[in-house]
Amino acid sequence: MAGAIAASADGFLQRFKAGRLPRPVSVTSLREADMTPQDLAGLFESQLTSRRLDLEARRLGAEKRGFYSIGSAGHEGNAALARAFRVDDMAFLHYRSGAFYIERASKIPGETPIWNMALSFVASSEDPISGGRHKVIGSKTLFIPPQTSTIASHLPKAMGAAFSVALARSLKKHDAELKQDSVVLCSFGDASANHSTALGAINAAAHTGFRGLPLPLVFVCEDNGIGISVRTPEGWIAASYSARPGLRYIYGDARDPVDAMRAAKEAERYARLTRKPVFLHLRTVRLMGHAGSDLESGYRDRTEMDAEADQDPLLHAARRLLDCGLMGHEDIEKLYADIAGRVRRAMEQATLRPKLTSASDVIATLIPPARPRRALRAGKTLTSAQNEKRALTEPQHMSRLISLALAEQLEKDANVAIFGEDVAKKGGVYGATLKLQQKFGPARVFDSILDEQSILGMAIGLAHNGFLPVPEIQFLAYIHNAEDQLRGEAASLSFFSNGQYANPMVVRVAGLAYQKGFGGHFHNDNSVAVFRDVPGVILACPSSGAEAVMMLREAFRLAREEGRIVIFLEPIALYGTKDLHQDGDGAMTAVFEEIEGTAPFGSVNTIGDGADLAIITYGNGTYLSQRAAKTLARKGIDMRIIDLRWLTPLPIESVLDAIGGCQDILIVDECRKSGSPSEEIIAILNDRRAAVNINRITGVDTFIPLGPAANEVLISETGIVDAALAICGNLKKRAAE
Repeated sequence: MAGAIAASADGFLQRFKAGRLPRPVSVTSLREADMTPQDLAGLFESQLTSRRLDLEARRLGAEKRGFYSIGSAGHEGNAALARAFRVDDMAFLHYRSGAFYIERASKIPGETPIWNMALSFVASSEDPISGGRHKVIGSKTLFIPPQTSTIASHLPKAMGAAFSVALARSLKKHDAELKQDSVVLCSFGDASANHSTALGAINAAAHTGFRGLPLPLVFVCEDNGIGISVRTPEGWIAASYSARPGLRYIYGDARDPVDAMRAAKEAERYARLTRKPVFLHLRTVRLMGHAGSDLESGYRDRTEMDAEADQDPLLHAARRLLDCGLMGHEDIEKLYADIAGRVRRAMEQATLRPKLTSASDVIATLIPPARPRRALRAGKTLTSAQNEKRALTEPQHMSRLISLALAEQLEKDANVAIFGEDVAKKGGVYGATLKLQQKFGPARVFDSILDEQSILGMAIGLAHNGFLPVPEIQFLAYIHNAEDQLRGEAASLSFFSNGQYANPMVVRVAGLAYQKGFGGHFHNDNSVAVFRDVPGVILACPSSGAEAVMMLREAFRLAREEGRIVIFLEPIALYGTKDLHQDGDGAMTAVFEEIEGTAPFGSVNTIGDGADLAIITYGNGTYLSQRAAKTLARKGIDMRIIDLRWLTPLPIESVLDAIGGCQDILIVDECRKSGSPSEEIIAILNDRRAAVNINRITGVDTFIPLGPAANEVLISETGIVDAALAICGNLKKRAAE
């Protein structure tokens, strides 16, 4: 192992000393690339530094003192991107971007990229970007949000960030993070270009460009021809992306820093001046395998690996410097040795720095730190929607009340933007965004393409630029098409940036069961397990229109003031429900102007104060339990209903307080038995209230069928009554005993 590392370490230097310099791969001159010899020398220093950091990381890994060895060797040409673009052009980078980071840092006096990267390689808690939680390339100062070893999952948010630049300009948003003429970069490998997430994001960008909408975005595909061990067919990337409508294609050879600079500057100029998206295709090589644990000889023969090493971008850069006469052989060897020494000393010192030592330290940044409250800029209204006063002063059902609550937030805060499938002119499939675009305009309420990954990526990108995004996922089951945008991207950002970044949002999701006329797992789904194990995410579920209004106000506060990601799950079956016990009672409606205050995070909604039985439930379960309560009262059971409101994290302390002295507890959970909130509730109650009598009823572990058969697998009013009677028994007999 040590011998292999030594050989790898000497690869560039051995070839250079032996005079094995590659033939030119491009005829681009320094003048054509708008470069000086000094520019070239600066790039070369960043490239050498990146290479030495890779080699030292491998050495420490072999010695069990370092923890990350996916390096940038062969991709050092991306330093040209950092030089061609501005520091404040936000960059979403893949993991082979060490040279980019080092070169960009060289533009800011006082930046210490070698030390910063050394700390990250050894997982030190002093790592300035992740605090020791992961080796990520990122910097708040350098406008580089941190990325882990992602496979294309960062492309949708890059598209969203670029869209936000134009949106901020249109709305005259003066507190945006990005300047009005900013360009957004996003780099990835050729193998990742095949991922569905990449395909969706690139399609969304091309679709936007095709429509003539501004999108100053440069996708950078660094094509080394292989993904771990699987080869990319020669010409595949160019064939796939060189003729996409709405997307400008530019090619460059990043083995040669001069041609890389030419292509990078062409892409930068085009994107900045035209505000249109670019696909920049850069040829690279991959040296030293995929990672330290990757035995490359197991799938590539020595001839192929040697041929790749002969095309080392450091060798091409050295040849360029020799040709222009700025540096000689001895100068290059001395520079290499000086950088090697600096990097070695930094890495050795970094191994002595502290690491995270407790679970509390690790999880400290799962939730963003408190944000200073800012004065809100009121949103402009274009028109006063017809019958608006009537809507505010007369009883309304849930979907209309949600629409009014969203209008309240749009008017209160100019940073709120609502988008999703069919939310604009149509006003949502169920009318929950009715008339909002008419009142607030197409820049603040707009339709998206049919792609949940792009919808959630749009939200993350907008949040990076100071917006408060409100994406809508049309049906609960559709979230599975894009769940990694929440789990791997949105929810992890604060964690991997040591709390420096946050992407607050309120994600509205229509879902749950009891919809008449719908079946199957797409439109009538009753599982929320996908949200419940994502650290830091809040899951809310209202049980009535009035609750939805109060909870939405709190959801927006959590996003705005605490940087939280709130999933707001809206029970479709209750959208249009007006009556509770009998036709015309209107008990499920409310007058918007009479709904005061919020439903504080961590609180519950207690209905009734009976001491015989406590039902813990949420959503449709609250509606069904209220109906069941009338029947149970006639049978002598005096009960209370504890409406959870917040499903993740569960408001356990409030639940325990609301249970009070009740000894019989029934959990009514409309979701499937496996993975449902009731599992956690039962476990906690058994730990905290061992003396009580607990039971639960849930949906069956199945997809929901069409028609009356759905009633066989879901909880029902009758089922709640039967379960309550079973758990309570004969109260009079028990009282006598």
